[in-house]
Amino acid sequence: MQTVKRPTYKDFKEKALKNPEVKKEYETYKPLFEIKKQLVLARLKKGVTQEDIAKKIGTSKSNISRLESLNNTFMPNISTLIKYANALQMRLDIGLR
Repeated sequence: MQTVKRPTYKDFKEKALKNPEVKKEYETYKPLFEIKKQLVLARLKKGVTQEDIAKKIGTSKSNISRLESLNNTFMPNISTLIKYANALQMRLDIGLR
């Protein structure tokens, strides 16, 4: 019996980005997803739960979950990002390149 090799995420992404429409959407949302990824990584590095963040900034855990989720294109406002960073005893840096 021959084993079928399942594509990796890297393989899937590489193939998907060959489609110009997919690539355009990807590039549109890439900065948003990068921000969300940084939020999650910073929170995990600090050993803080979503509930901890929610309490510190005066919102619900579900709002933090939605903020961090890669499954939606909800765009957080800057004041929320600043509060999130402050809750982690960090600062938010924004720049243009």
